[in-house]
Amino acid sequence: QVQLVESGGGLVQAGGSLRLSCAASGRTFSNYAMGWFRQAPGKEREFVAAISRSGGSTGYADSVKGRFTISRDDARNTVYLQIKSLKSEDTAVYYCAARSTAFKTILTTAAQYDYWGQGTQVTVSS
Repeated sequence: QVQLVESGGGLVQAGGSLRLSCAASGRTFSNYAMGWFRQAPGKEREFVAAISRSGGSTGYADSVKGRFTISRDDARNTVYLQIKSLKSEDTAVYYCAARSTAFKTILTTAAQYDYWGQGTQVTVSS
């Protein structure tokens, strides 16, 4: 089992940048595919970005391509989401998710993940 703790959210002006972090417990972090999702008020949770257990594959929602970058540091048991050129529509609670897998593929749907963090709020002011 793994526990996930997100951090790095906050209030940022449009056009600004943030780096979200997700720290995972456990000794087998490198075996986990990781993902970031977000949920805005009144909307369903949506996929943002994913990275394979090897880090060799990444994937992004069309709405964030070119602005968001997912990365992982297995030595630190941490996955990151670098966000730039923030827009008001990026305002949401951002969640980190994990799934232990033997495959070096990315997972892009919420149902594919077993573990979730508590979320970190990102608010973009215009």
